[in-house]
Amino acid sequence: MSLIVAARFQTFDAAENAAMALMKFGVTQDALHTFFVNPAGAHDRYHLGGDMASDPDAKGAPYSAVAGAAAVGLVGAIIGAVITFTFTDSILPVIGGAGVGAYIGSLAGAMYSLGRARPRQTQQDAEDARTHGGRQSGVMLAVHTSPEHEKHIASILRDAGGVEVERAQGRWNQGKWEDFDPLVSPELEKNF
Repeated sequence: MSLIVAARFQTFDAAENAAMALMKFGVTQDALHTFFVNPAGAHDRYHLGGDMASDPDAKGAPYSAVAGAAAVGLVGAIIGAVITFTFTDSILPVIGGAGVGAYIGSLAGAMYSLGRARPRQTQQDAEDARTHGGRQSGVMLAVHTSPEHEKHIASILRDAGGVEVERAQGRWNQGKWEDFDPLVSPELEKNF
């Protein structure tokens, strides 16, 4: 694993200016990697798009929708059957009225239960969201460096307008940070 110091910039020009300042310090071109981090949800980790298999805020939604549909659907079926029975004596229209009432009730119950607020996150869920919340969108400048130069490189990145200066261990190959993961939140170094 290689030591990598990186920072996020607003534009490619700002990152290029920082790279020039680093090269004046003696950093070689093959120790610099500039790339763009897409916004959250736009990393196409799945063939249908997106970063995660499911939305974390949708936890429990399928069970809630089924329970709401079943409960209100049953009430709708009873109401539909009673209303239809008041207008006719035949069983076929009563069954049809019960079916229509069940359909309308189940739709209303599912939509109502899906629109309700979810319980607050547990402390573990909040910690997982912070850890796997990903990075903000922007231009990244990563620098492959040695431990004795990391503080000075971090200072140059910060002075050039870099934000979220981080220290990372990663695989550096042919001038690129190969195992960069945009879904992992950066571990910001406060001791630079």
